[in-house]
Amino acid sequence: MNQATQDAPLDIIYQDDYLIAIHKPAGLLVHKSPIDKHETRYAMKLLRDQIGQWVYPVHRLDKPTSGLLLFALQADTARQISQLFEQKLITKYYQALVRGFPPDAVSINHPLKEIAVFKHLQKKADDMIAKNAITSLTTLTRFELPYPDGRFPTSRYSLVELKPQTGRKHQLRRHLKHISHPIIGDAKYGKGEHNRFFQTQFLSKRLMLAATQLKFEHPVTRQMVALECAPEESFTTTMEKITAFEFHAP
Repeated sequence: MNQATQDAPLDIIYQDDYLIAIHKPAGLLVHKSPIDKHETRYAMKLLRDQIGQWVYPVHRLDKPTSGLLLFALQADTARQISQLFEQKLITKYYQALVRGFPPDAVSINHPLKEIAVFKHLQKKADDMIAKNAITSLTTLTRFELPYPDGRFPTSRYSLVELKPQTGRKHQLRRHLKHISHPIIGDAKYGKGEHNRFFQTQFLSKRLMLAATQLKFEHPVTRQMVALECAPEESFTTTMEKITAFEFHAP
């Protein structure tokens, strides 16, 4: 994040007496992490200082992912919301730019093993049984760019909508890698040549993954809550640059 982004207040999408949702910028941690000890800025602290009261994180977004992030304003509400996530009663939607042309719609049912917080604990995690993990994918738009891709004279990419039905760590990124359609800008699970192509050709240096919608029944008011958040500018700018290459089947 540049200095202007760092100095700007967090964008509040929704707030009532019990819950608050923000648009988390890409590159910002949700909360303090033992892995990123050097980071002094994280969403939980920034939001607490911005609104002048304690907030409770109830779900997570990876550091490079932008978009809707929900917090509770009381401990009891946090427990209730966390239970809704665990019971799969909160619907989450994401948008991602991926390599290639995935199917129009597909359910990715691929169990995932835990990812340890520290590398020296990973062997123990690898010895555990993989947990159920399901993601629904819908292809929104396909693009064919006039740049060679290895054996092919053009490069193909797609904007997809992702709906995780489980909440495993790095689930979307790992699932997209599993079906050979990795997310652009993913340094860990993606393809370096495609990431570098977007960096040099379109000045895109971010993970092209954004949380765009949350839908759930409010744990206190019992009203349905539907939150929406457009992808941030660094995401939409890249998409605008490739719009001219939208693919139309013959």
